[in-house]
Amino acid sequence: MRTLYHFWLSPFSRAIRLMLAEKNLAFEMTVEKTWERRPAFLEMNPACEVPVLIEPEGTVLAGGYVIAEYLDEMFPERSLFGANLVARAEARRLTYWFDVKFNAEVTQNLVGEKLMKRLANNGYPQATAIRAGLTEIHTHLAYISYLSERRRWLAGDHFSSADITAAAHLSVIDYIGDVPWEEHPAAKDWYARIKSRPSFRPLLADRVPGTPPPPHYADLDF
Repeated sequence: MRTLYHFWLSPFSRAIRLMLAEKNLAFEMTVEKTWERRPAFLEMNPACEVPVLIEPEGTVLAGGYVIAEYLDEMFPERSLFGANLVARAEARRLTYWFDVKFNAEVTQNLVGEKLMKRLANNGYPQATAIRAGLTEIHTHLAYISYLSERRRWLAGDHFSSADITAAAHLSVIDYIGDVPWEEHPAAKDWYARIKSRPSFRPLLADRVPGTPPPPHYADLDF
């Protein structure tokens, strides 16, 4: 059986869960608390980060983008990066945007400060970082709105890694109730379409022990 080492609120892990589900690939999951730095996990990934995917024959793949590219090449029947070079370039550009820029400006400043520091017993939340995250998320939601109003999906006509990555990051922020959906209705409509996909349902069932999500988190109609 394929095994995914993940953490509930890791957007990189969530993106791979979505991709595996979209490709109808069976897998089981193991929660990995990376701050514990387990020797067995360090052997699989010296960077001590999730996700890590273990293929049925034992191949170890580490890193969200690496795993995503591997899965799309290994199971190309339904590409999640695009059918041609131009489409794939745009999907990769937006995947990078959310995994790097959005992550640094929003995810780390909100989920990282408000929740992950507490779970990892790694200091106190920094108010300046939280304020920055709450400000920057509007810029990114406006960009999602701009794209979704001009395209069927973020990268073009087809659902892609760009949508998966953006939704994975927003889902962890939505878990702590910090997405200002009502101020960005076009982004909300785009997210609602993804939220209703069968692949997304398991994410909505996630619960971090001791930290429940807001009531709207699992509501398909918000």
